[in-house]
Amino acid sequence: MHSQLKRRLIGSAVLLLAAIVFLPFFLTGEGYRERQLESRIPAPPPLSAPIEIKQETSVLPDTSEYPPVQVEPKSEPEAVVVKVEVESTEEVQEALEEKRPVIGVENKRPELDEQNVPVAWTLQLASFKDEANARALRKQLMDSGHKVYTRKTADLFKVYVGPDLQKARLESLKEGLKNDFGLDGIIVRFTTQ
Repeated sequence: MHSQLKRRLIGSAVLLLAAIVFLPFFLTGEGYRERQLESRIPAPPPLSAPIEIKQETSVLPDTSEYPPVQVEPKSEPEAVVVKVEVESTEEVQEALEEKRPVIGVENKRPELDEQNVPVAWTLQLASFKDEANARALRKQLMDSGHKVYTRKTADLFKVYVGPDLQKARLESLKEGLKNDFGLDGIIVRFTTQ
């Protein structure tokens, strides 16, 4: 059996050598044709000669020949004395009292929480599922001169007016908005989150 294995190995080696010697004669590449691709790109235009720009220099006239310009100082206008009749101070005070707006809310010092931070309040007017509705109400309130902002919670858009440090002002604002817009809001503590 050992001799039969040797014969097979020698035979396969002879076939391999014959293939190495004769295969290049058969595979010369005569059947291969290189593709001739036509280019559709136009030829580059011929380069034109660079344009030379000559700078023209001109001599400015000598200004030392002219006399220096004299600037005359402007005369200040004369002060005119006008006598104004002053009303009595009592009449002025009464006129000021009439024009001064009456504010029903006292200006108290803001409340402080346990961290000594001023407590601010805000008026929540509406909650919408659709952001476009919240924006429309915000625009309507801003056009009427209110400080308005919106916040997005998990699935709602809430519209707020404020904030203000004094709850009493928001309560009067709440009544005004209820009369003007038909919105009955709730006063909540303002947070920055």
